Amino acid sequence: MMKLPHALCLLALIPLTAFSANEKIAVIPKGTTHSFWKSVEAGARQAGAEFGVEILWKGPLKEDDRAQQIGVVQQFVSSGVDAIVLAPLDDTALRTPVKSAADRKIPVVIFDSALKGEVGKDFLSYVATNNFRGGEIGGTELVRLLGGKGKVVLLRYAEGSASTAEREAGFLSVIKQHPGITLIVENRYAGATISSAQDAAMNLIDKIREADGLFCPNESSTQGMLLALRQTGLAGKKTFVGFDTSPFLLTALERGQVQALVAQNPTRMGYLGVATAVKHLRGEKVEATVDTGCVLVTKENRNTPEVEAVVGK
Repeated sequence: MMKLPHALCLLALIPLTAFSANEKIAVIPKGTTHSFWKSVEAGARQAGAEFGVEILWKGPLKEDDRAQQIGVVQQFVSSGVDAIVLAPLDDTALRTPVKSAADRKIPVVIFDSALKGEVGKDFLSYVATNNFRGGEIGGTELVRLLGGKGKVVLLRYAEGSASTAEREAGFLSVIKQHPGITLIVENRYAGATISSAQDAAMNLIDKIREADGLFCPNESSTQGMLLALRQTGLAGKKTFVGFDTSPFLLTALERGQVQALVAQNPTRMGYLGVATAVKHLRGEKVEATVDTGCVLVTKENRNTPEVEAVVGK
């Protein structure tokens, strides 16, 4: 488990005696299979151990199962947990269950991906990467690698996912500032799994062959695209910038099959999501928005302290 720098753990000064063994915080991810969510869980459990609260970790298996995630939220509302930390996989569909939590006086911290509504009123706080900025970072690096000219494919993630929609918007805002870059695909979606992303990329393979550069906005879309490139002998032959840093993707970066990855800090995100809920339960004021940061990872900077602090060694 990655240990957070001391400066990031100031909330750990909350006395453990402030909580009884019965304090329960439900942490609900978008899914439970990707490496990203396993790191979020590690951060949440680290916070739980430090603050002496019980972490109840549960979410849908796949990131497109809205009904299951809604059911999980409803289950925790009915059981009467003390707080909920939720990564909504749909920015609209989860509004009603979050409202039901508020009606029961259960505070909800939204993390990773936005929920439509007013922070401080409809939910307590929003803890996440600045996703638009993450997309800008990816777009800027792809433009740099291409020398400001070429054909580009954007493979989006999934409709209704606020976090990736913001990354895509940030990416496009940069690309459209460069007249030498032509977007030849910008409105196709990978879907919620690595397999669906690979299938989507294979369906675009003629456009991908034509392209000079590629961008994908999350772990599963990046990995699915990479598998399609390997399947067709194109891995390492296209300039490819992705998002997130699973061991699989970091190995591909080292091999030159991906040129850059925009890395979030999922361990910190999970930690600060729980810490924000704990702070509120103590009656302390919390920030409306907590930016958990992101960094560009390349083969050249992979082993620098700045990058290792985010993705590990």
